[in-house]
Amino acid sequence: MGNKQINIARPTFLGNERKYVLDALDSGWVSSIGPYIDSFEKSFAAYHGAKHAIATHNGTIALHLALAASGIGEGDEVIVPDLTFIATANSVRYCHATPILTDVSPGDWNISPEEVRKAITPATKAILPVHLYGNPAAMKEIMEIAGEHNLLVIEDCAEALGALYQERKVGTFGDIGCFSFFGNKIITTGEGGMCITNNDELAERMRILRDHGMNRNKKYWYDHPGFNYRMTNMQAALGLAQMEQVDKLIAARDEIYQAYCSELGASSVVRLQDVNGQRNVNWMFTVRITGMTFDRRDAIMDMLKDLCIDSRPVFYPISLMPFYHDAIYTPGELIHSFAISQEGISLPTYVGLTREEIKFIAESLLGCIEIAGE
Repeated sequence: MGNKQINIARPTFLGNERKYVLDALDSGWVSSIGPYIDSFEKSFAAYHGAKHAIATHNGTIALHLALAASGIGEGDEVIVPDLTFIATANSVRYCHATPILTDVSPGDWNISPEEVRKAITPATKAILPVHLYGNPAAMKEIMEIAGEHNLLVIEDCAEALGALYQERKVGTFGDIGCFSFFGNKIITTGEGGMCITNNDELAERMRILRDHGMNRNKKYWYDHPGFNYRMTNMQAALGLAQMEQVDKLIAARDEIYQAYCSELGASSVVRLQDVNGQRNVNWMFTVRITGMTFDRRDAIMDMLKDLCIDSRPVFYPISLMPFYHDAIYTPGELIHSFAISQEGISLPTYVGLTREEIKFIAESLLGCIEIAGE
């Protein structure tokens, strides 16, 4: 491929993005009031068949807003997977609650229902499953557990917009679904997030808390100490244009997924994330390389970088972070999150990646693995 740099991700703008953003700019409605916010929320809600969509400034904020509106607070415990982006656990801490770090399943890499059961205590108030890398978690089992123990479920769908579990979109199983629109996500608003829910009361609380806690009928009267978590009209303009082509963007990622599987599926050392018959959305094509250590994995990534191929490690387990050592419910037993992390590498995944580039990336990866094993 010569010296052409292949990045890990990049946004895709194929529709009305420029038109809508410039329209927002020309209108003067550039901050957190404007027609594109309402249009984007309605489009997102309709796509999911949800009653309410509440736009936020980013995905981390969406998680915090959902937890805060649900009444999660000091003394409460929230069960989260150990293998996820740090924001999942941090959002629980923002509420002065305790994240209970729980191991994942070795096949799909998502939170293990069996481990969730073990982690429940009288202080447990919610489960926060993550659909990791666009792969749906086992929502049937999670919802059954939540029902048995009267627990809230807040889905972290940051990486999984459009994914289906048993033919139903992720984010629609729990009390609230939370999404991210960072620049590398399925759709983007630059920074941005969204909460969806069918619960009228939760939706109203989120809208109030998002806007400083201001009373919805009495301007500049505050019933709660809220937050400034609002999305701008310009962000929403970009998001609306992206939603108009979301199915096309996901279909393009499907083709990338199939191409990578074709190139790497026969390898005896490369393991793919199990989809368990569900519909993943290939947010970022990620593999496990059998027998890797953190050092050897990083060496492979360095070799790929020398070939102008960007890559990134699977998230480090949150339990490895010094400030989360007190949040582990079974110290020493988070074996799968640790193993997946040290063996995992994410490969370039974005609309526009060519079949030739995918072949080059796959062949390069296999060559680097062989060198690293010598």
